[in-house]
Amino acid sequence: MTQGEPKRVAILGSTGSIGGSTLDVVRQWPDRFDVRALAAGGNWESLLAQVIEFRPRIVALRDAGAARALREALSVADAVSSPPPVLEGEEGLREIAGGDGLDLVVNGLVGSLGLLPTLAALESGASVAIANKETLVMAGEPVMAAASRSRGELFPLDSELSAIHQCLRGNPEKAVRRVILTASGGPFRLRSGPDLASVTPEEALAHPTWNMGPKVTVDCATMMNKGLEVIETHFYFDIPFDRIETVVHPQSLVHSMVEFVDQSVMAQISAPDMCLPIQYAMTYPERLPSGVRSLDLVATGSLTFEKPDLERFPCLRLARDAGRTGGTAPAVLNAANEIAVEAFLAREIRFDQIPGVIEHCLERCVGHPEPTLENFLSADGFTREEARRAVRDLRSRAHARGTAS
Repeated sequence: MTQGEPKRVAILGSTGSIGGSTLDVVRQWPDRFDVRALAAGGNWESLLAQVIEFRPRIVALRDAGAARALREALSVADAVSSPPPVLEGEEGLREIAGGDGLDLVVNGLVGSLGLLPTLAALESGASVAIANKETLVMAGEPVMAAASRSRGELFPLDSELSAIHQCLRGNPEKAVRRVILTASGGPFRLRSGPDLASVTPEEALAHPTWNMGPKVTVDCATMMNKGLEVIETHFYFDIPFDRIETVVHPQSLVHSMVEFVDQSVMAQISAPDMCLPIQYAMTYPERLPSGVRSLDLVATGSLTFEKPDLERFPCLRLARDAGRTGGTAPAVLNAANEIAVEAFLAREIRFDQIPGVIEHCLERCVGHPEPTLENFLSADGFTREEARRAVRDLRSRAHARGTAS
């Protein structure tokens, strides 16, 4: 990209919440960005509308049936005179991410699906703005090694990691004493432990602050989201686990803090709007006006902070333990959590059984200590099988109890 030319962008997960916010940034600065490629899971109707608006050169859908439906819709769409090619499957996502001529790939895919496209983008020399925290949790060492080899840069899109990135800007690593991640506490911050057994998917998806996809929203409710961010912070910023702390901040205005060796603390504070960290990454190193509302501290009133309750929300502890164990343990944690959350949303297990499935897999799925991509992918595969067995066991026991009663 030469100076003055728009940045050539691909957006993975374009029909999700991160993708939607990314396109809002593009709408805010249409002369700054050229949307070259879009990719999604199965929502072909929303992708069709995006194709009509942004005119990408190529698109992809993970779901083959949805890809066929999009091709058919594009062939008869009056608003699209020259339909773009429609790729399909996970290979299609990787091909989009690793395409020639891209300056930036925004990865808003959910779960482990985001790993290989991230590597493909970095290996092609594009920068990557990554909201997909599971990528670094699963395979932090290979991903950061690929980032160091790449001509591009890796930017975090999580509001918390973006806040740390902003606080560290211009400060040497040796000046950092600790980082402090903030958590909203989710919808059950004040709910008693025994009551968590009766939590429904609808309740877990009612986040008090953020509008996110189902998997990420449930992770916030269990506080696994914060545990994944602890691991992500460790890999991205190369900070030891004993210097990464977590506090609950219900107002969700202080997105994270960095304490320096002189005991001064720098915080990034703003309204809770994902457009802000996304625009920061997309326009870096510039800062441009955003459509985010200005923060009125007087109207806000007090800012409060609490210690997280690890008894009621053990997922945060499990994530820290897996991170300290290292090797493939974080990949096991991530895979088990994805299956457990999927089972909860399908009403196959209770909300309070999610941590048990994860702990079971961490105990049973002893992985390889060598941090290679092959080992991480292997651990992901066999952990998913073990987690599904654990879910089936829980369902069988629940059915047996119901029959007995």
